[in-house]
Amino acid sequence: MAKMDREDSDGMRSGREKPSGVTRRSFLRHLGAAGFAAAALPRGARADEMAREEKAQNSMTMVAGAIPVTLIINKKKHSLKLDPRTTLLDCLRENLNITGTKKGCDHGQCGACTVHVNGRRVNSCLTLAVMHDGDEITTIEGLGQPDNMHPMQQAFVDCDAYQCGYCTSGQIMSATALLDEPCGHGVDDIREAMSGNICRCGAYPNIIAAIQQVRSKA
Repeated sequence: MAKMDREDSDGMRSGREKPSGVTRRSFLRHLGAAGFAAAALPRGARADEMAREEKAQNSMTMVAGAIPVTLIINKKKHSLKLDPRTTLLDCLRENLNITGTKKGCDHGQCGACTVHVNGRRVNSCLTLAVMHDGDEITTIEGLGQPDNMHPMQQAFVDCDAYQCGYCTSGQIMSATALLDEPCGHGVDDIREAMSGNICRCGAYPNIIAAIQQVRSKA
């Protein structure tokens, strides 16, 4: 009886060792062979394959009714084909990967998406990209860089005029535009002029101090 049990047990073990059909090991072996074959293709063939895949992806994502538009962003020309419903904010972030401009409320209520269009501050979530064909658009990336900051950017650093930082790019863009707008020098005047930019962290005193620092040197 014990012998039969051992034989049955051996048979079960041998059955597990030699399963029928596709096994995990054979699948991985074939997968590795396919990967090696792809890697062994001539460089030109791989490039052609990648180009075909990219073309297929683009054809699948092409929106019916897309129209050509040229945007000049931070002094660089971008020629695009856009769904006419695309906001300037989404165009910057999604189409061009210029992500310094933030999406906050997406309803024009917080000011986090503020950019300059032909020198004037605009809530980019409330305007369509196709409306700005040929316009000069400046985002926070075009205002200054870490090694060459705009005076307003430097003032925000000096005055610690931010906490979480999400609203900061919009605050700086509005504050910079304010330098060329008619505005009194009192605290209440600045608050009124900056009322479209919300800081949920409550860094308003430091923001005003940064603006006053720059305006005092202008």
